[in-house]
Amino acid sequence: MSLAHALAARLATLRPRLTAALDALITVALAPSCAACQEPLEQPTRGPVCTRCWQSILPLTPPLCDRCGDSLPTWRTLSVPLARCPRCRRSRRLVDQARAIGAYDGALRAIIHAFKYEGRRSLAAPLAEMMRVRGADILDGATCGVAVPLHPSRRRHRGFNQAADLAARLPLPRVAALARTRATPTQTGLPAARRHGNVRDAFRVTRAGRRLAGAIVVLVDDVSTTGATLEACARALKAAGVREVRALTAARVVTLRR
Repeated sequence: MSLAHALAARLATLRPRLTAALDALITVALAPSCAACQEPLEQPTRGPVCTRCWQSILPLTPPLCDRCGDSLPTWRTLSVPLARCPRCRRSRRLVDQARAIGAYDGALRAIIHAFKYEGRRSLAAPLAEMMRVRGADILDGATCGVAVPLHPSRRRHRGFNQAADLAARLPLPRVAALARTRATPTQTGLPAARRHGNVRDAFRVTRAGRRLAGAIVVLVDDVSTTGATLEACARALKAAGVREVRALTAARVVTLRR
């Protein structure tokens, strides 16, 4: 064994001990708390969220709506050829298929809040990895990923686009296919009836997006509430000739079952 290999093997043996020692030192010196549950972090070198909180994020309970990804009562999948929720059966959807890590609740909601509003951008990597695993069917066969854009004024205020951070870590080429044409009021707090009108015609296709005619595009965002923003983006993309628009988000607000 060469000296380099011997040193590498020795370092691999020592790494767990060094990491444990560094965790103990950080815990004593800084007493960091989990960004989700606020309990003391036992392994701060692994990131700002504790293992218990990550493990508490459960996938949405199948069967799921083939279109939006909401959970369905089991009987519905047995009664119709395509399993669709009542909302998707009532209206024409431009997003062809959507999935999320889980419901926008509990630890997942707290993690996204820390990522989006507290600038904990290191959380993009583990969130994107969960999106990759739980949204594998959405990513399969797709041409590229497109992050839902922020208006420049909001991006300057926040300092980054959380959707772009997530999209950059997914295993798809990323294309800046959309731009925000106007600074709409935040969707947070708006009733469902006003959300679609708030973002209607708020997006345009960029020069790069016009080269995606016939493509399968995956829209990436942090949270889907009513799907209004994703639908507005899909409308612009399909008008430019995109063949199929899928959506992958870190979380979705789950509609109560009927």
